[in-house]
Amino acid sequence: MLVHLSIRNIVLIRSLDLEFTSGLSVLTGETGAGKSILLDALGLALGSRADFSLIREGSERASVTAAFDVEPDHPIWPLLDEAGIETASQIILRRQLRSDGKSPAHINDQPVSVNLLRQLGDLLVEIQGQFEGRGLLDVSTHQRLLDRAGIEPALLAHVKNSWQAYQEAEKSLKACQEAQAKAREEEEWLRDAVEQLDKLAPEADEEEKLAAERTRHAHAARIAEALQHAHTALASEDGVISAAGRAQAQLERQSEVAGSLLEDGISALERAIAELNEAEAQISQAGDQLDGDPQRLAFIEDRLHSLRTVARKHRAETAELPALHEKLASQLAALDDQSGQLATLAAAAEKARQDYQNYAAELSDKRQQLASEIDRQVMAELPPLKLEAAQFKTDISKNEPDRWGPLGWDRVRFVASTNPGMEMGAIDKIASGGELARFLLALKVVLARNESPKTLIFDEVDSGVGGAVAAAVGARLARLGEQTQSLVITHSPQVAGKGNQHLKIVKHASDDSVISDTFVLDDAARIEEVARMLSGDEVTAEARAAAMNLLEPAR
Repeated sequence: MLVHLSIRNIVLIRSLDLEFTSGLSVLTGETGAGKSILLDALGLALGSRADFSLIREGSERASVTAAFDVEPDHPIWPLLDEAGIETASQIILRRQLRSDGKSPAHINDQPVSVNLLRQLGDLLVEIQGQFEGRGLLDVSTHQRLLDRAGIEPALLAHVKNSWQAYQEAEKSLKACQEAQAKAREEEEWLRDAVEQLDKLAPEADEEEKLAAERTRHAHAARIAEALQHAHTALASEDGVISAAGRAQAQLERQSEVAGSLLEDGISALERAIAELNEAEAQISQAGDQLDGDPQRLAFIEDRLHSLRTVARKHRAETAELPALHEKLASQLAALDDQSGQLATLAAAAEKARQDYQNYAAELSDKRQQLASEIDRQVMAELPPLKLEAAQFKTDISKNEPDRWGPLGWDRVRFVASTNPGMEMGAIDKIASGGELARFLLALKVVLARNESPKTLIFDEVDSGVGGAVAAAVGARLARLGEQTQSLVITHSPQVAGKGNQHLKIVKHASDDSVISDTFVLDDAARIEEVARMLSGDEVTAEARAAAMNLLEPAR
């Protein structure tokens, strides 16, 4: 509920502070007194586009502050929490206009974007007929308003949950299809790669072994020469083995006379001769094994080239080829297995789609039934509002599949016509200012009881009507005021008489300019104001009596 409005330096308004009550508040005043300025100022605080021409002449800045008392279960709280705005006992929206072209916005004294200010403003206040694309003129809200009027929350939850399940199933299916398509695109390459690796048959550490063998082949002649020299040094008649044998024989011939003195030396020579014989045998074997065959060296070179070429092709090291061979072979084998997985995911997606369609169809049927009842109720409200020739309809059509969503597949619009034979269209396109305001009033009377509480403001709702029609307008505004705080700017004494609070807007000259002020009227002042509205500039006793009669129910 709007409880306070503070305006500074907006056009004719130098300084204004207003307190509002619950129920129906009426604002009256002569033409040009500043009623539209008051609404422009409030719209600024609610996030409307900045109009810097509103800055009062001679001022550097203008500001508007609107304070609200909000129920604990109001949908505004999650939005504030998500934005990280500290909550308090009141929600305070503030907007400035500065001569430097800037227009800062604040919520509870925290800087915010104008977009966030607008979102909160739309949840707190609805100004009918004054701001294009807001309130009931915002087509995007029509579906939500219809659902709130009588669709079970459980059904809406089923539609939302089934939509999410459908989207997840489609996502999984698409991912599998893309993976399989990619694999199929690479299948020929994959088969060639596996076939090539099958033929190559790389072994662990093969490159290292072949490189060592190649080194030996490359130096075979030098190695053979070294082996030959070593064999000659060991095994020739003048070699080490023969010399050691002769030394051993010399010592053994003297062992009988030398006793134990030569035993250690003789034993050492025996061991040395045995080791030397073993060395000679190993050298001979190495010589037999030494292969200097040029064909073998060519084979090694070719094999190393093949291993390294394939490794470069796969951007891997040659040592990684055996593991890569196994991996690619496994991927190739898994291609056929994906067909079964794809079929399973496709079946799950189809079931999820069918579940969603079933719930969406049920929701659409419920909306059609509810829309018929709302249309009937709105049509019943139109004749007393001098719209007896008008038609109203809740138009529900099925969107294309690419526009289905968590709220179903319906497109909901409130449409109307004002004269027989006229094509139905958007309310703001086919109705004049006064007709539009009365259409919106009739629709709000029907829908308001199911909406979250917000302040309703009507401008020009009584334009061009009087007598019984004005009284019907006032009665419906009073009914709305019983359900939610309502404000109306009016020229009709029949409407003014229904208010729980009466504010008068007046314009007068100050020392150097013209200013607009607003005053809350007491009972006596209300009688005078309503009498003025009835009789004009000269208030008669008859007008006062008629005013008292109109005000009696509200006093």
